[in-house]
Amino acid sequence: MDEFERAFERFESQMERLLQDILTRQRWLLRHGNAWRPPTDVYETDEAVVVRVEIAGLRPEDVMVALHDRWLVISGYRHDPTPKVAYHQLEIHYGEFHVEIYLPWALDADAAQAVYRDGFLIVTLPKKPPLTITVRTPRRLPVTKTEANP
Repeated sequence: MDEFERAFERFESQMERLLQDILTRQRWLLRHGNAWRPPTDVYETDEAVVVRVEIAGLRPEDVMVALHDRWLVISGYRHDPTPKVAYHQLEIHYGEFHVEIYLPWALDADAAQAVYRDGFLIVTLPKKPPLTITVRTPRRLPVTKTEANP
């Protein structure tokens, strides 16, 4: 593969990611216009895909984690502990939050785990082992000549 083909593949991959991001955001805004989206990291190890969401100030029962087809959906509600006062600076989000993450990997949903610790929700989704396909070369059968019709 030459340099041009590699560059084109990188471009194509980036465009696919951009389009997926745009479609995901549009769908999210239509469904959850008033919800906020917490900072989220998605990274891959050899064994799993890990999603880390920064949502301090919650109780585990305030968070819902669900898998729908190839989408991980994390949502919940963060209550404002402050009585209604006149704010001078307001940067912390309260109320409903919602995150949808597309998961293109083959994952073992039954082994997924979600842990909330130190203000972070960490969802670990183990990868399924790769499928092994045995490819056999065709076996050539000898053809014999016979005098009689079958």
